[in-house]
Amino acid sequence: MPSEPNTDAPLRLRLRPVSAALRSVFLLAAGSALLGPAAAQSSGAEPGLVLQPSLQLQERLSGDSRQAGPTFLFGDQIEGQTDVRTRVEGHAELRRHEMVLKAGQIEHSVADDTVRASGGVRINRLGNVYEGPELQLKLDSNEGYFLQPRFTLLKNGGQGEASRLDFLGPDRSSAEQVIYSTCARPDSGPWDPDWWVSASRMDFDSATDTGTAHQGVLHFKGVPVLAAPYLQFPLSDKRRTGLLPPSFNIGTQSGIEISLPYYLNLAPERDVTLTPTLMSKRGLDLGGEFRYLERDYSGEWRGAYMSDDKLRAADRWNASLQHRQRLYGLTGVDNMGLRLNLNQVSDANYWRDFPQSSKVLTQRLLPSEAVLSWGSGDWSFSAGSYSWQTLQDPAPAAQILAPYDRVPSLAARLAPAPFSLAGNPGWQGSLQTELTQFATDRQVQIGNGQTATVLDGQRAMAVAQLGKTWQAPGWFVKPGLQMHLRQYQFDQALGNGQASQGLAVPTLSLDSGLFFEREARYFGRDLLQTLEPRLYYSRTPYREQGYLPSFDTAPYDFNLSTIYLSNPYAGHDRIADLDALTLGATTRLLHPDNGTELVSLGVAQRYRFREQRVALPGESVMSAGLTDLLLGASVQWTPQWSLDSSLQYNPESGDSTRNTLSLRYMPGPYRVLSTAYRVKQQTAVESSRQLDLGWQWPLQALFGQAPDSVAGRGLGPNQWYSVGRINYSLPENKIVDLLVGFEYDACCWIGRVVLERLQNSQTGSNQRIMFQLEFSGFTRIGSSPLQSLRNNVPRYQSLREEINPPSRFERYE
Repeated sequence: MPSEPNTDAPLRLRLRPVSAALRSVFLLAAGSALLGPAAAQSSGAEPGLVLQPSLQLQERLSGDSRQAGPTFLFGDQIEGQTDVRTRVEGHAELRRHEMVLKAGQIEHSVADDTVRASGGVRINRLGNVYEGPELQLKLDSNEGYFLQPRFTLLKNGGQGEASRLDFLGPDRSSAEQVIYSTCARPDSGPWDPDWWVSASRMDFDSATDTGTAHQGVLHFKGVPVLAAPYLQFPLSDKRRTGLLPPSFNIGTQSGIEISLPYYLNLAPERDVTLTPTLMSKRGLDLGGEFRYLERDYSGEWRGAYMSDDKLRAADRWNASLQHRQRLYGLTGVDNMGLRLNLNQVSDANYWRDFPQSSKVLTQRLLPSEAVLSWGSGDWSFSAGSYSWQTLQDPAPAAQILAPYDRVPSLAARLAPAPFSLAGNPGWQGSLQTELTQFATDRQVQIGNGQTATVLDGQRAMAVAQLGKTWQAPGWFVKPGLQMHLRQYQFDQALGNGQASQGLAVPTLSLDSGLFFEREARYFGRDLLQTLEPRLYYSRTPYREQGYLPSFDTAPYDFNLSTIYLSNPYAGHDRIADLDALTLGATTRLLHPDNGTELVSLGVAQRYRFREQRVALPGESVMSAGLTDLLLGASVQWTPQWSLDSSLQYNPESGDSTRNTLSLRYMPGPYRVLSTAYRVKQQTAVESSRQLDLGWQWPLQALFGQAPDSVAGRGLGPNQWYSVGRINYSLPENKIVDLLVGFEYDACCWIGRVVLERLQNSQTGSNQRIMFQLEFSGFTRIGSSPLQSLRNNVPRYQSLREEINPPSRFERYE
């Protein structure tokens, strides 16, 4: 008979390793605790807590829940005294919600909730793994030490070794005599990373995701490349205040450029970046950016100032503000908003001398807009000021026509729901009105010794439209009527001696089309083929408009979309006297299951029944008869290949006045080849012909090697990539723009070298070389060419694409 247990003596149990069945008991017990309330409801008991659905496991518990959570102990042999201590030997294992501890021996003291472990200790806490010979840790406060640990951090894959690591709380730890890197540790053998940081002490703060190295030295391939008494680095992509990596550029205009940005994380919804840049040939440029994001408004301010630029012997500056805001408080007003887009630079050469300062500053027309918009029912309104700063080139042939400023411009638009007319439902109508004050200061020749009419004045405009669409599965007919009303008031008399002028221009249009489809089979594929003929007629009577200025009008690009418009001009100062019929057709090959368009072929041509007399300054009268023939093709027979082509053909001369052909091959991630050939006949003897090549390709693939793609890490370690884009002018036999470079992905670091040459005038260009070392999850040294690659190389993919942050449950064991 078994004897009564002695409760005063330690309890000794000889256990085998926990079986799968016993583990299931623990899981079922935990599941009962979670499902108890729901189970109670189903059994008729008093209802309790109700489970809330969640798409993500809870990685961290609150303080009370963490302390109240169960602790599981496993091992070959367990001995202990109730509420005093427990000792586990042989395959010892301790589990809590946030932690898994394994060792040869584990001893748990209940009084101070302290664990002592020895013999192949391995602890996994919130996905961070530490391994070493000896550990002491207070479980409730996560305070203790680890001797001679090796560690792996979850968020950025950081690896390290230290003589001692002290746990200072739930979120902080400190390591002594440590080396740190993000290069992977081999399963066996010594760890010899390509780069590492050595430090006398290294602090880790998971609350701010920041690491700090004291007396830190960055080594690359065994060579020290950076040393600092205090070096801070990120443990994730979380924003934090501190110095950002310095950048270096070498350019023909500015010489050696060294930038040292400093980031200020003022609050979760606002931050500041200060970027001083020293240019060896020019001086010190002080730049900054302020961003803010609130529930009802957001925006960013950018600016820079250089005192006494040696290149121009003058002070240089730029300022830019973008602001968006929703406004409330007016009864009967919907969706009131304010938008500001303000841009200004010190001089006309700024875009040429500072091409990388901002996207908008690479343009020669800088907009400044302030717009207030709101709505009420079917009406929408806006009041705004629109002005431009024109950055002129001193060469007459390179000057551009300055646009008119609209200061101010008031607009209202009515867009009601479909309504009935004479008992016939389905009619659609709209009314657009606008009152604008135009002003400009033009002193630019526009070619051949001609100058544009320069007049300031007011324009009141109203456009009323009415139409209806009759349609069925195989056809549609859409008649339309438009009345365009304008009233001008000028500051001085026109060429006809009048200072005011009114016009009323009606337009009648009729759009119609048919839809045919059939099953087809081409090149061994079952397809659905369509045939879509279209007929469009438009008639607008002639109104003399040649003496009026062109405030906001420009010709549309002539293509397969604009050929079906009733007016070839964008804007409101020219309504062409069009009496024309457009005939076109499109055929498509569609995937029969999902409707994906594999092939599209289109053709269209317009016939003018009489000449078009209304034209812009410098344009000639459009003669009656057939216009150029337009053809277009788009092919994506496989997901890897795509082709787009367009042709504008003159039947009388037998020549093509403009054509484009672009081809792209993209067989997988980080592999893209694209080419485009563009021809435009400018005059009878001159034409523009350009060849555009762009690519990103792993060089090893050129020699038959094709490693598998790794998500977020290119095509695997030790991979060379070539990347670039070349724009070449065939008539001039010269390169217009050039961007070419190489990237090397070594898994835990990336090297980039890129040469950039951008044309900034007819005879000049800006050249610079950019080189960068990116230590993954740590820092970047050099100049960053990533923005240039994204802006210029079609479909470029960064070798470090952003991916979802890892979960600790990915390495739970």
